[in-house]
Amino acid sequence: MMCAAVLGFECIVLGLVTPVLISVEEVSTSVALLTGVGLATAAVVIAGLLRAEWAYWLGFALQAAAVALGFVVSVMFVLGLIFATLYTSAYLLGRKIEAQYAAQADHL
Repeated sequence: MMCAAVLGFECIVLGLVTPVLISVEEVSTSVALLTGVGLATAAVVIAGLLRAEWAYWLGFALQAAAVALGFVVSVMFVLGLIFATLYTSAYLLGRKIEAQYAAQADHL
C-alpha cells in the first residue's frame, strides 16, 4: 500500500515534467507527451498491479526511468532519487511489517 502511494505521488511529478520537457528543454511535443504522460500512466498501472510480486520490480524499473529522465531535465536526477529512496523504503518496510504479521499469526 505504501509503494502504491509513492507511485501515486510520482505520477503527479511525472505528469508535470511534460510541460517542462516542451517549454524549457524544447523536446518535441509528441516525444514529451509520450515520455511524461507515458511514465505517469505507467506509475498508475503499476500501482494497480502491486498485488503481484513481480509488479514491485516494475516499480523499481520505473524509478530507474525517472532517474534517467534527469539526462533531459536535470532536476529529475534529484526528484528521481528521492522517489527511488521513498519507493525502496516503502518496499522494505512493507516486507518487514508482513514478516511481523506472519510471525504473530504463527503464534496464534
